[in-house]
Amino acid sequence: MRFNHLGNTGLIVSELCLGAMTFGTVEGRFSHIAGLEQEAANALVRQAFDAGVNFIDTANVYSDGMSETITGLALREVGIARGDAIVATKGYARMGPGANSAGSSRKHLMDEIDASLKRLNMDYVDLYQVHGWDPETPVEETMRALDDIVRSGRARYIGVSNWAAWQVAKAQGIAAAKGLERIASIQSYYTLAGRDLEREIVPMMASEGVGLMVWSPLAGGLLSGKYSRTDSGLAGDGRVTKGGGPADYLDMDMVYRLIDIMGPMAESRGIGLASIALAWLLQRPFVSAVIMGAKRPEQLAQNLAASDVELTSEEIAALDEASALKAEYPGWMFANQHSRRGGASPRRPAPLG
Repeated sequence: MRFNHLGNTGLIVSELCLGAMTFGTVEGRFSHIAGLEQEAANALVRQAFDAGVNFIDTANVYSDGMSETITGLALREVGIARGDAIVATKGYARMGPGANSAGSSRKHLMDEIDASLKRLNMDYVDLYQVHGWDPETPVEETMRALDDIVRSGRARYIGVSNWAAWQVAKAQGIAAAKGLERIASIQSYYTLAGRDLEREIVPMMASEGVGLMVWSPLAGGLLSGKYSRTDSGLAGDGRVTKGGGPADYLDMDMVYRLIDIMGPMAESRGIGLASIALAWLLQRPFVSAVIMGAKRPEQLAQNLAASDVELTSEEIAALDEASALKAEYPGWMFANQHSRRGGASPRRPAPLG
């Protein structure tokens, strides 16, 4: 297991992070993904930490808070010292019927960090993340609330999830001007089958010193090895059938092309397709950690195996070409104008961590 800094901080995290979205049995928004009770969650936590993982990510909204409860208890029952685990959770999602029971207002974030800590049975979390962009709340209010959460000792670092590049840059500018805690990380959707964040978010991360935590690295399971051209998984009860997820926005011809390319790579190494898809992500220099979710030990083992995979330059080039983004304005104009300007090569961002 390799380790990276979380963005421009001194916090060191394992390159694979155990996602706790599968923990819990409460009916609700994530019930089709969740379903694990305490004993099964304990086994996955033990398996992941035995393999060198030190990072676990949950959220208040997962199984209506039950995921946090199971996560905290699992760490204690498995015998992992609090100081040896990097624990991340999130607030923002609706947690009740009230007008202030959602969003990133001071009231909601302050209420939710306390509720999360109570469920986790912890004094602090290492990373507290705003789970979405809230157009109803001024960014300065959100950043001041997060700063107070850190200064009160309830969180060590702050992050965001599912924000646009300009939103993070604006928040970092406010933090710099007001002397507030800066955003350490962004949790975003990124996968071989969906590289959209490379257009704006990746350059922003290099500029603003923000680390990347990847969610849904297997495109909702489409790159897990379970599906093929003849079995797309779009009929039945799999995760990709539920709507509102990655499968709704993917070029399925490209997905099948990637599966065809990765198949021989996996077969020659005696590993699963998922390990190849994850290994490609782990070799991206701007990725701090890839969040892996699992319900069964064999799924988790396949994910963990990605840390031992070293793709060749030829393999990376083949995957890069098959998944390349189409040129989009103003990106193509930047490239054209710089080529006509002449002079030094464009600066490339140093790897984060």
